[in-house]
Amino acid sequence: MTASETVPTCPVHNFNPYDELPVGEKLARYDELRAEAPVIYNSIANGYYIVTRHEDILRTLQNAETFSSRAIEVFSPEPDYKWIPETLDGSEHYQWRQQLGPLFSPRAITRLDEALRQRAVELIEEIAKQDSCDFMADFALQYPTSIFLELMGLPWDHIGQFMQWEDDILHGTGTAEEILEKQAAAMAAVNEYFTEVIAARRADPGDDLISSALGFEIDGEPVSDADVGSFCLLMFMAGLDTVSATLGLSFYHLARNPEDRRRIVEDFDLIPTAIEEFIRAYAIVVPARQATRDTEIAGCPIKAGEMIAVPLNMATRDENEFVDATTVKIDRTPNRHIGFGAGPHRCLGSHLARRELRIALEEWHRRIPEYRLADGAVPREAGNMLGIDALPLVWNRCG
Repeated sequence: MTASETVPTCPVHNFNPYDELPVGEKLARYDELRAEAPVIYNSIANGYYIVTRHEDILRTLQNAETFSSRAIEVFSPEPDYKWIPETLDGSEHYQWRQQLGPLFSPRAITRLDEALRQRAVELIEEIAKQDSCDFMADFALQYPTSIFLELMGLPWDHIGQFMQWEDDILHGTGTAEEILEKQAAAMAAVNEYFTEVIAARRADPGDDLISSALGFEIDGEPVSDADVGSFCLLMFMAGLDTVSATLGLSFYHLARNPEDRRRIVEDFDLIPTAIEEFIRAYAIVVPARQATRDTEIAGCPIKAGEMIAVPLNMATRDENEFVDATTVKIDRTPNRHIGFGAGPHRCLGSHLARRELRIALEEWHRRIPEYRLADGAVPREAGNMLGIDALPLVWNRCG
């Protein structure tokens, strides 16, 4: 049976979401798919569906009973790992979120403000001594990674190893088999690392997220070391990569749009609104779900066990939801986007991410207000999640 016979109401495509493309081309590709049909069937690897429009994406994310999070990668319908709480459903997911919520509340994040700002300033002041940098390597990757290490109570001198693991897990290129092999090896290394850390925290708890999680209970029973390890693995990936990717795309936009950059420099009060627009216009995450029963999306039949991708940029750039949806307007209001997802699995760390982004934009533009993309630079996106591999910036150094 051919793919077209399997999915008669869905256009069939074959493209690799992990392909490396110049920044903007992958977003343009998703925009084209959204204009074509509400659901697309991608025949690469084992095949999966792509939901393309805001209304259907929102409905899919909100219906956790029909669209499970047990498998969140389209190439891994039978995962042999857990990312807690992301791959949990039902009561178990709710109990984890309920206990984690206070640790990521606006009040809790406010207490981190001094540490967030100090780390940003330290990195930027070193960069400002030069007249150029690779923004991704020198700041966008290091800043969130160091904050993650602070939250987890881990040594900062481990930053290089964590960044390599992150790249292997989230930014692999090549065939689906090659990507999964590299991911598996890196995740095994991360799990081994955290196994040792968890044993140490059991013996001597500290003031950090790992120690807090070790005190959680699920269904009245203490959480296992294995589940705390799965939580650490998710925190590692979510805490490192999402802010890095959004920073890269935000500064890519500002480097190429000097009018927007100067508006921010002249009025820092505009930064929170600009951040919301960057999160909307360049929504980076491509969540996946697995159908728990035979169902349909926008008239397209989906069988139990099949995988569905719900790229958030498909929703946040939908012209039916936003005026001039593919245009970046840094003063856009209102801006009710779902760049952090929706439903029970909406991003737990959204308050922290917003705070990291705001501090980064403030402190950078205090010290390096004028910059541009280096001549001849063609930044590329790598990995299923939208994000820049390198961002060469140049400026005229003062002093």
